[in-house]
Amino acid sequence: MCGFTGFYQSRLDGSSMVRVITRMRDLITHRGPDSEGIWLDEGAGLALGHRRLSILDLSSAGHQPMESACSRYVIVFNGEIYNHEALRRRLKREGKAPSWRGQSDTETLLASFAAWGIERCLQATVGMFAFALWDRRERRLTLARDRLGEKPLYYGWMDDVLLFGSELKALEAHPAFQRRIDRNALTLLLRHNCVPAPHSIYQGIFKLLPGHYLTLPLQDRAAARAARPQVYWNFNEVVERGLAEPFSGSDEEAVTLLEERLASSISQQMLADVPLGAFLSGGVDSSTVAALMQAQCGHPIRTFSIGLDEKGQDEAVHAKAVARHLGTQHTELYVQPEDARAVIPSLPTMYCEPFSDSSQIPTFLVSRMARQHVTVALSGDGGDELFGGYNRYLGACRVWSRMQRLPGPARHSTAAMLRALPPAAWDRLFALAKPLLPRRWEIDTPGEKAQKLAEVLAHADGQAFFRSLTSHWKEPSEIVIGAHEPQTLLSNSAAWPRTDAFEHWMMAMDAQTYMTDDILVKVDRAAMASSLETRVPFLDHRVVELAWRMPLDLKIRHGQGKWLLRQVLYRHVPRELIERPKMGFGIPLGHWLRGPLRDWAESLLSEHHLRQDGYFRAEPVRRMWADHLSGRRDWQYHLWDILMFKAWLQK
Repeated sequence: MCGFTGFYQSRLDGSSMVRVITRMRDLITHRGPDSEGIWLDEGAGLALGHRRLSILDLSSAGHQPMESACSRYVIVFNGEIYNHEALRRRLKREGKAPSWRGQSDTETLLASFAAWGIERCLQATVGMFAFALWDRRERRLTLARDRLGEKPLYYGWMDDVLLFGSELKALEAHPAFQRRIDRNALTLLLRHNCVPAPHSIYQGIFKLLPGHYLTLPLQDRAAARAARPQVYWNFNEVVERGLAEPFSGSDEEAVTLLEERLASSISQQMLADVPLGAFLSGGVDSSTVAALMQAQCGHPIRTFSIGLDEKGQDEAVHAKAVARHLGTQHTELYVQPEDARAVIPSLPTMYCEPFSDSSQIPTFLVSRMARQHVTVALSGDGGDELFGGYNRYLGACRVWSRMQRLPGPARHSTAAMLRALPPAAWDRLFALAKPLLPRRWEIDTPGEKAQKLAEVLAHADGQAFFRSLTSHWKEPSEIVIGAHEPQTLLSNSAAWPRTDAFEHWMMAMDAQTYMTDDILVKVDRAAMASSLETRVPFLDHRVVELAWRMPLDLKIRHGQGKWLLRQVLYRHVPRELIERPKMGFGIPLGHWLRGPLRDWAESLLSEHHLRQDGYFRAEPVRRMWADHLSGRRDWQYHLWDILMFKAWLQK
């Protein structure tokens, strides 16, 4: 894991280039504290900067920026190529291996580019990565990102200057950078609690989409500016091909095949020349990763979990039970609420554009704790999206199948009736009726659920229902002044894959939106703030491709998600240690906003500041804040979106 940045700017002397690229590079020191480097092609106007976190080949032979043996290519690279040893063997068989200088995967990647070209090399790699590759002969710069989007890559033109890098803060350090906030992208933050690719919070700056590369012929400025990203791995094609050619073996054969594929992925991802461990929450995904890691080790692996001393927020006790059964060397940290809240001031700089998934706080805390013991940690991210783990895959289909039986007019009139009473009135009504209701009608926060049901009833189809279900602000362009919400994958039906079931459609949407733009961003920034590399075995593209060959009834069975993955885990961990309701990884944000965070939030949400900044309409935001403080509604997630943008704006 590393960080890189660079720029292309003609008519700039060498000493000025050094000064600018050094400043850009040093703002991402946290991504690579072990070494630093810069490289210039003064004649072309290109500068590259790199910070290294040494994982493989700790010697100077892994130093970047790195030139290829043939001297044609120069690369700055962030990530890991897990099959780089196999690539070296292939190069040797083909007679294309250079005289190796070291054992780094960066050198392997350069040799592969020289031997096979850009796209064939990308097709051959197994890994997580983002890189910038300079072809000195053709004067072409290629930017590329891994298949699932584990590693970040920003790029864009500011007038005649091209900027690129691992984090926005590096780009902002260039004198040509223009801090023009994209109000349209801000609407996406309010809907999704992140800014989804290819957008960024700044006008003119983009994120390269996963599975894409962009080649810029810098010798022709007009052609370079007109260049568009190319796809080398298409998630929708993987979905459609897998569903068209489903696995046809027995249940037991499916479990064995998945276990073998996951074990192979984990084996490759355990390759490191530094201490390595795993996050362990005690849930299905992280427990499976830890179990398969431990099965391949002759010594106890390191596992890490975190507990919050808040009622209903502690999974650490379950993680400890799983660790004890597996025999791992387990470390857990219980933090007080004030310790978690102390992280909040650093979030705007940790996340270089506004990001409002509040589980960013415990993710940072567990990463910081793990970094005290290891340099690499494997995580269980991706299991939910691939194997049907989220509750919405069960509940959403059940609710929608019932709702669509009602005629449209009946749905709309029922929705109007539900909205007629405020949530507090519904709560009082249910409290009065509780002695008369059967147990199955005893539900928490009935007022909130009545409002959500009203929203569901108003939708014309399941896809609109899902988009509403996964949105914070339902009409964000009505809140952001002077904005129009851009189209995204969720709102563009022409970009959807063909699936055999609503559940599979939701999983495909989540994998390309929520997982890539939220989960992976959250983990990358939180971990790299502590100089910790994270690896995600479920996102080995061969595991992803196998998952989409598995029929839906191997994923969701008897009203429970991740059936197939659970069977793999139960070969290693007793069922009773795992079977419990899904908790997630969160904090009591709503309570904090009414208590210890109230003054901080009030200062950011004051009518004066809202009007002064001019991004949000003050009246609806102030109403929502008042409703939340009074307890009439729980608006914690909507408010956190606003607060994280405002805190970022202040920085």
